[in-house]
Amino acid sequence: MKKTISLILVAIMLILTLTACNTEDVPVETTSSNGSTAATEAPTEKPTWAPHDAPAADDIDFSKLDTLYGINESATETDYVKITVKDFGEIVIRLYPDVAPLTVKNFKKLVSEKFYDGLIFHRVIKNFVIQGGDPLGTGYGGSAQTVRGEFSENGFENNLSHRQGVIAMARGGSNMDSASSQFYICHKSRTDLDGKYATFGYTVYGFEVVDAIARVATNTSDKPKTDVVIESIRFVTVPEKTVTE
Repeated sequence: MKKTISLILVAIMLILTLTACNTEDVPVETTSSNGSTAATEAPTEKPTWAPHDAPAADDIDFSKLDTLYGINESATETDYVKITVKDFGEIVIRLYPDVAPLTVKNFKKLVSEKFYDGLIFHRVIKNFVIQGGDPLGTGYGGSAQTVRGEFSENGFENNLSHRQGVIAMARGGSNMDSASSQFYICHKSRTDLDGKYATFGYTVYGFEVVDAIARVATNTSDKPKTDVVIESIRFVTVPEKTVTE
């Protein structure tokens, strides 16, 4: 009798062991195939965007700009840059050196060197981001110099939220100080990324260009089927007053 009970217990333990061994682990995070990424896509709200709705005080209502005053290129550094995208138009970004000084300094250096001229937006995901700035055009390239990640998870206070139109630096995987030249512009707000990536500017003009790029056809790697080319990024000055009607 005791022998029978022992055999039954051994059989039960063997079944439980086999069942445990066959349980599959479920990954907590999804890693993108690109070398430098913002994050993976997730459902998000659809906020209202307006050109003058900047995260910091601004005296200019960009929604009323016209060619009378215009946006003029500058031979010297300013806190505004114009991204000219072939066949799409122009995007004007206001940079915030007070929010992310090292990030802005690095970005301005690359703009001064005309580093971005001729590069592409290699990663485009509607309702998420458009990402560019990789000289290889694959997501695995960057500039020679990297900068410290200026965001809270890396011990740096950055209060510029990932709102629609915000620009931030991509980085390589878990290395928080790996940002170099790759940047992304939020097509929709993604506040869940706050504190994880270095935001450093905001789209103040030409968001319709961002929107148009975000809607292009892409392949399974989120790369546009037809190259979306950054013709140039230049420093610009903006009007000191708005156009009156």
